[in-house]
Amino acid sequence: MSGERFIKARLRSIWIAMDGIRQVFHTQQNARIYAVITLVVLVAAGLCDLSRQEWALLLLVIGFVWAAEIFNTAIEELVDEVNPDPSPTAKRIKDISAGAVLVSVVVSILVGLLIFGPRLWSWISRKG
Repeated sequence: MSGERFIKARLRSIWIAMDGIRQVFHTQQNARIYAVITLVVLVAAGLCDLSRQEWALLLLVIGFVWAAEIFNTAIEELVDEVNPDPSPTAKRIKDISAGAVLVSVVVSILVGLLIFGPRLWSWISRKG
């Protein structure tokens, strides 16, 4: 494969992946909620004097939540395609997948509290 064809193939792969992310936004209300929360967290982080390590950890947990939500959506779509009729097994699979998203969200909240909690407490203490 020539260099130009290789690059075009990679760009096409990226475009296809971006289309998948767009589908998540269009079909999942939680993804739109996560987008707003992500923006708020990034703005708050920009206003704080975060260390490089804090930024890295924050971006890591944001990516963790997004990846979990995208995988959850893919699993739900696959279950619906394979088994369009409701069943206890399909429900269990979807619930387990949603549980993974919940774990990622709880971890990200805990990390957020570790990063922003002391700053918020300091700010509240100065105001009082």
